[in-house]
Amino acid sequence: MADGDLVRLELLNLVAKITQEINNYIGFNDKTLAEFVISLHEQSNADLPTFKQKLKDMEAGFPDSFVENVDRLILTMHPKHKKKARSSDNVGDAAPATVPDAERKRRMFPGLAIQNKEQQDPVSDDLFLKELGDIVSGRKKPADTDRLSPKQRRRSPSPKRGRRDDGRPRREIDERPVLFKIYNGKVSGIKDFGAFVTLEGVAGRVEGMVHVSNIQGGARPNSAQDLLSKGQSVKVKVMSAAGTRIGLSMKDVDQITGRNLTPHLRIKSEAELEEDRRKAARAADAAMPLPSDQLEVDPAKYSSSELEEALHNLTLQAEIIKVREDEPSVLAGQTTKRLTSPERWELKQLISSGLLDPADYPELEEDLHNPSVQVKIKEELDIEIREDEPSFLAGQTKRTLDLSPVKIVKAPDGSLNRAALASAALAKERRELRQQEANEENDSQARDFSQPGLDSMSKDSDEVSVQGLRGNVPSRKASAVPIQDQRRSLPIYKLRGPLLKAIDEHQVLIVVGDTGSGKTTQMVQYLAESGYADNGRIGCTQTRRVAATLVAKRVSEEVGCRLGQEVGYTIRFEDCTSPETRIKYMTDGMLRQECFIDPLCSQYSVIILDDAHERTVATDVLFGLLKKAIKRRPDLRLIVTSATLDAEKFSKYFFGCPIFTIPGRAYPVETMYVKEPESDYLDASLITVMQIHLSEPPGDVLLFLTGQEEIDTACEILFERMKALGPKVPDLLILPIYSALPSGVQSRVFEPT
Repeated sequence: MADGDLVRLELLNLVAKITQEINNYIGFNDKTLAEFVISLHEQSNADLPTFKQKLKDMEAGFPDSFVENVDRLILTMHPKHKKKARSSDNVGDAAPATVPDAERKRRMFPGLAIQNKEQQDPVSDDLFLKELGDIVSGRKKPADTDRLSPKQRRRSPSPKRGRRDDGRPRREIDERPVLFKIYNGKVSGIKDFGAFVTLEGVAGRVEGMVHVSNIQGGARPNSAQDLLSKGQSVKVKVMSAAGTRIGLSMKDVDQITGRNLTPHLRIKSEAELEEDRRKAARAADAAMPLPSDQLEVDPAKYSSSELEEALHNLTLQAEIIKVREDEPSVLAGQTTKRLTSPERWELKQLISSGLLDPADYPELEEDLHNPSVQVKIKEELDIEIREDEPSFLAGQTKRTLDLSPVKIVKAPDGSLNRAALASAALAKERRELRQQEANEENDSQARDFSQPGLDSMSKDSDEVSVQGLRGNVPSRKASAVPIQDQRRSLPIYKLRGPLLKAIDEHQVLIVVGDTGSGKTTQMVQYLAESGYADNGRIGCTQTRRVAATLVAKRVSEEVGCRLGQEVGYTIRFEDCTSPETRIKYMTDGMLRQECFIDPLCSQYSVIILDDAHERTVATDVLFGLLKKAIKRRPDLRLIVTSATLDAEKFSKYFFGCPIFTIPGRAYPVETMYVKEPESDYLDASLITVMQIHLSEPPGDVLLFLTGQEEIDTACEILFERMKALGPKVPDLLILPIYSALPSGVQSRVFEPT
């Protein structure tokens, strides 16, 4: 690696370090800001006062400790300030700054640059024993020794008595974790909600937990494992200590320098602790006042300073006793704890109810005898709740999200509601009629109900009606036009050459063709005749099982083979293929399952996604799977067909592939409307079907209804009405179709009559 690359790597490392320092201080992670700070340091020629002044002019608001830390990092990590100086070409355009070696060391190691302080001479043994004898005999008070500061007492060690003194600083060990103190620790365990840290500097093995929200400032991490690892050294601050449960925080401590980032949460000083002890002592003295006979002071027993302090304490005791005499309830043993607002309210409620005596709580006398307060307590408020859903919460409250079994109708008197109820009444009437007929027939026949597998509610008429409705289908009439002539009459036949050329030149092709253009049945045959089936199968997907079986049957007839040999199909629970199959029709769900097993679709040379405009879930999944497959298989051809002109999004998704348009057959469609709304749309639709059958030329009629029950009811009513007209009326073949019917029964709808 060249020297320039090493220099750039060191600069990147420095920028990352400064970015981390800024993030730890202000919670703002920006590399550009770190580069700007480094640039200001270079403009200052590595002079610390100038660098501080520039940051102050920028109104950065950084403290001196933070600026000195940044300066130390730059002097340590910047290539220009290395001991081995490099040439200016490796560093850049800026010339290396000249910093004296002594000044550089002082700024890099500020702890070692502190001036040494003279060690005070230790107290000799004779002087120590003399002072100890004076204290024991009473000639000298211990207070004289207490006047020495703790630092002075530590600097006057006792004589060496065989103890180890190797010059190394002794680390103070706390008996228990001190609140708001910073400790070093190691991560002993990691969970999703936080990490357990073993504290150093505490007697015994003490563990605390750092919650995931207290690991770093700013955005909360999803898991502690993203930032910490087991055995990692960290710096933590004790935030709470309740028994053995210790709460720690890492975001309040600079993990590099150990600086306290929340100085308002700190350990109390000796003066503050002494003040707390005095307050506690005064509170204890206030709870137990001295009797009046013990308030006398003998001046001969105390010095002037001690007498002054004793007089001060006695004056304080006298004031306390005077206050207690003014408050008899306190002298009777009542607590002096200040009541909180909720406690005062609760006591007032208990006094109002008669459970407590007001004389026991004189501090509440003012509130109890205040008329305004009493009026507020006795005042009754009437709250009116509006259950209306606001517009900005529409569809999000419990009122709308809570599903109810009650049928909600916005317009009970509307025409649509009346029509729906009328059609439901007609279907209910037919259902009750069938049930009544079944009951009468069961009553008239004697059956042995002890035989297993016998349905007492079944009737033979159902089977007869099904046969009457679905049976007796006329034999299929062969078309007078040969199959090859039919293929030549399709619009796609004229575009066979350009279509095959486009498929050969492009791996992905979008084919747009109207209904009846022949893209579903003819395209696979053109590909097979051109040799695409020699290296693999030609697969074509359909969105429905009936369509897959019917199209496969039609193509097998055009090819001149038996279904399942050269041409086959695969649907759920049915596989009509063989090893000789070259053209395979299947549902999009079956191809999706095959892609899960074989992501490269190695058995196919061409895949056609037919009717992609319907956008089923399986088809959308196939888009993503096949897009990955064609990237890894350049020999795989993918053709997406659509019956609509909205194919631009398909082309954009598949790498901007071309679009091939096939003009299809356009049949004239005439829309007619009724003059006024019908109260019973089911009966009106059946009457319209009979009018078309009796008055129009021979043909087919397709009637759409809302569900299986209406379809069965309409078939039965039509069958009965046509039967009532007599034999002179032309025959009407009634065939129901819905998803619950077997595939064989559904396919009879597509047979020519």
